[in-house]
Amino acid sequence: MSWAERAVTVRVPATSANLGPGFDALGLALGLHDVIEARVIPGGLAIEVSGAGEGTAAHGEDHLVVRAMRAAFGLLGGQPPGIGLRCVNAIPHGYGLGSSAAAIVAGLLAARALAPGGEGLDEATLLRLATGLEGHPDNVAACLAGGLTIAWTSASGPHAARLAPMAGLTPVVCVPSAPLATAQARQVLPSAVPHADAAANAARAALLVAALTGDPGLLMAGTEDFLHQPYRSLVMPETADLIGALRAAGIAAVVSGAGPAVLALTMAGGQPGPGAVAPIAAAAGPRWQVRVLDVDRAGATVAAAHAPGA
Repeated sequence: MSWAERAVTVRVPATSANLGPGFDALGLALGLHDVIEARVIPGGLAIEVSGAGEGTAAHGEDHLVVRAMRAAFGLLGGQPPGIGLRCVNAIPHGYGLGSSAAAIVAGLLAARALAPGGEGLDEATLLRLATGLEGHPDNVAACLAGGLTIAWTSASGPHAARLAPMAGLTPVVCVPSAPLATAQARQVLPSAVPHADAAANAARAALLVAALTGDPGLLMAGTEDFLHQPYRSLVMPETADLIGALRAAGIAAVVSGAGPAVLALTMAGGQPGPGAVAPIAAAAGPRWQVRVLDVDRAGATVAAAHAPGA
């Protein structure tokens, strides 16, 4: 097989899934990125990781970017002689900000760019592969496409629709000092919920799509959740307390993904605006790091890395 000679650089955004009531369906791409440079090398596996998750460099073939690359290469018909990987990570691991989805998408796109015949991996195939590795499509859909995505699964596999969030939407992320495993956050969810809660959540999720794409006045009502946040508050009480304080101040705040990070959906120039989040988080305790972000509207991108000496 004729492998690409030049390295490729993949830039992947953080994502926040659920957004309150859109459980396992809604995703929003955030302006916080991991950058992965990948190349085919004569043999073996060489991994460098800086930033978040530095310890994952020792995972070898179990590194999530490598696993995703192997899956894509396998579908394309063969493995390269060796893989060189350099990851510069800004997305925190274990906080509900889509770090695993970013790694998976980065690996798949890198493999598609490096392998002969990689163009055969179309968007539907990428989403299917990414969902298989991640377990659900919400984060990977938003990471791939950018903006606001609605993901669902049918008999034919996972699907996603992309919507353009309204101008001025400004996500603010509050990250606590300690992470929480997604599996632990899912373990507290009940196997069934009351019909009334399900009906209320369906209405709120539909309302949230309208809020995010055109009517910021609906953000508070649209982010109310009945399916997962009340149960997850048992294992992340400080997250629940901060969400309560933000919402009491009129700020549409939710658990980011499985948590424990908090996502506040604000409007630039709005009242209360993005700047109102940090003082409330500071009053809740010194453990919160607050970042005002943009919405990533481009999604994952791929470029040829500069040649040595260029």
